[in-house]
Amino acid sequence: MTDTFDAKILDANIAFPPQSKPHTQPRPRGRFAWPAGVNVLVAGAALLALILVLLALFAPALAPFEPDQQKLLARLRPPIGFERANPAHWFGTDQLGRDLLSRCLHGLRLTLALALFGTLIGLALGVSLGLVAGLFGGWADALIMGFVDIMLSLPFTLVALLVIALAGTDVAVLICVLGIAYWAHFARLVRAQVLGLRELPFVEAARAAGATRWHIATVHMIPNIVSPIVVMASLNFSNLILLESALSFLGLGVQPPTATLGSMVGQGRDYMASASWIVAVPALLIVLVSLAAMLLGDFLRDHLDVRLRER
Repeated sequence: MTDTFDAKILDANIAFPPQSKPHTQPRPRGRFAWPAGVNVLVAGAALLALILVLLALFAPALAPFEPDQQKLLARLRPPIGFERANPAHWFGTDQLGRDLLSRCLHGLRLTLALALFGTLIGLALGVSLGLVAGLFGGWADALIMGFVDIMLSLPFTLVALLVIALAGTDVAVLICVLGIAYWAHFARLVRAQVLGLRELPFVEAARAAGATRWHIATVHMIPNIVSPIVVMASLNFSNLILLESALSFLGLGVQPPTATLGSMVGQGRDYMASASWIVAVPALLIVLVSLAAMLLGDFLRDHLDVRLRER
């Protein structure tokens, strides 16, 4: 009996030999291999964003001319590579003979600053009101969310027209206008997150231990809602760039001769048929900045949102 059982085991081992580990080929030296798990598109967007930020930061040192310096004898010169191009003006000149490269660098600097400060203002206002509405509830929640619904129902262009008509077209006014553009989105997001968190056991335990609402908000609420707030801020940053460009195109943004990317597009729209580069160069920069911000925002959403990360 034992001999028969051993024979069966031997036959099974012969029929199904143990699997050996697959032999991995060594990576050939001298050949570039992209790291696993790194999205090439996101890496390119991050590199593009870094380059644009550096160009904006060092715009005064990199610009070959003053952004408002006029040379009427060199007006409407095309970029390098076209007929009648001036080698001193790489991207050409506008209708007043101003260097487009210099104006784009300074315009990029101001456009990014406006979008950044507008995002920070909207973030602070929306997060604060959303926390108050979610934690206190009752009449405070009804009042804040009613005001949020009113803001979301109004076309923001009309709101911007009213604010600019009353306060003027100064840079500080434009920053405030951009700041109130998307604060309602932050408020609704934070309120929804707080309503989901305030009934959890750790919040109930903190409340039972005598913690104040301020302590609960700063210690227990904000650290748990940082991820969606960061994602929304990154996505709204690109929206504010487009909004500033639209307002400047309509003549409601920063007034000339100060250069922003949107105002450059607006001032050059009358020359699109004869000198299309006046509009094409700043418009391309707007597209690149918005694209980089949106791609990085999508990347943050995919990696900071636990529900998307587990799929």
